[in-house]
Amino acid sequence: MKSEQSMKKGEKRKKNVYLLGLVSFLNDLSSEMIMPILPLFIASLGGGGFAVGVISGVRESVSSLVKIMSGYMADKTGDRKRFVFLGYLNSAVFKLLLGFSRMWQHVLIFTGLERIGKGLRTAPRDAILADSLPGQRGKGFGFHRMCDTLGAVAGAAVTLLLYWVFRFDFRAIIFIAAAFSFTSLLPVLLIKAKKAAPQSVTFSLSLRSLSGPLKAFIFIAAVFYLANFSYMFFLLRAREYFSATRTGLSANALPILLYIISNIVYASGSMPFGILSDKIGRRKVLAAGYFLFALTALGFAFYQSFSMFLVLFCLYGVVMAIVDANERAYIADLAPAHLKATALGVFHATIGFVGVLEGLIVGSLWQWISPQSAFFYGAAVTGLAGILLLVFGSYLARAE
Repeated sequence: MKSEQSMKKGEKRKKNVYLLGLVSFLNDLSSEMIMPILPLFIASLGGGGFAVGVISGVRESVSSLVKIMSGYMADKTGDRKRFVFLGYLNSAVFKLLLGFSRMWQHVLIFTGLERIGKGLRTAPRDAILADSLPGQRGKGFGFHRMCDTLGAVAGAAVTLLLYWVFRFDFRAIIFIAAAFSFTSLLPVLLIKAKKAAPQSVTFSLSLRSLSGPLKAFIFIAAVFYLANFSYMFFLLRAREYFSATRTGLSANALPILLYIISNIVYASGSMPFGILSDKIGRRKVLAAGYFLFALTALGFAFYQSFSMFLVLFCLYGVVMAIVDANERAYIADLAPAHLKATALGVFHATIGFVGVLEGLIVGSLWQWISPQSAFFYGAAVTGLAGILLLVFGSYLARAE
């Protein structure tokens, strides 16, 4: 009898993983209709490299406090599903408003407010995922990122079709994307996330309540995100090259195509790299991802041709497949069971705050020195993060 109940409970948890995967697919289909044209939209409204840096930094920083608050409140109330739903609803509303932007400062405001939704949902959603596949978190997070990125591929492909074939302008594409975003709310309603017992946790913006190894990894990840600059700079680099060598719609369409290819690589690699981290350990896999980003940044600094951009965008897709899901899974491994949402919130908040500095530094280097200097900076700092992960390996192993 107990065995049968356990099986039913396990199936229900697996269903949550599938539903969250569907939610992320639909939401990212919407988001990634916008993402490949966002730097181009900013440029059309008069924004340069600095504007792109500020917007990319603020998009993450605005959600930082919300992330740690939502993680804390999810643990405090035990009601994680509510925060997930409100987060996706908020994002849908502000994607719609983004289409009304008339200057790049409007983009700054609306994309910043849209990221509040990401802040609300991320930590509680990741906590639901972590609880749904105990012992196979790498696989669970990898599956989720795969669905997320398949949505990104589909969304970018729809945008390429609308822009290149049907000649829709950027604003019309954003409105269509917003309509898709509202559909992602439906699967959230079907999630069976039993309300957990409220936890007597104390809210804090510090890392004091977390273990030493967990704090050490969050610090190393923060170093990485100090230079893990937005994909928008890769698109700008490609657009500059294609604008100088080609005419017409292809100057904007080819960067979108490269973005789609990058996301196909990301989607196809997310689950395999998650499974690999379950088998050989997440530190080794993450260190490889950090070093590969440094190599990719160097490639963008030195090489400009369609064939090289194709290779570099594929490498960036591999980096994202390695890093994105496995960092979250590693945080879940290191955190105690009753503080998973809080730990994930602290992690996301930390890298979000660091993202502000990253956007300002990279945007300033790009606009007032050179794009190459921004890529050199990215290679140096992310390479340092990889070295730190190896140096502190034995210390981190104590909590694994």
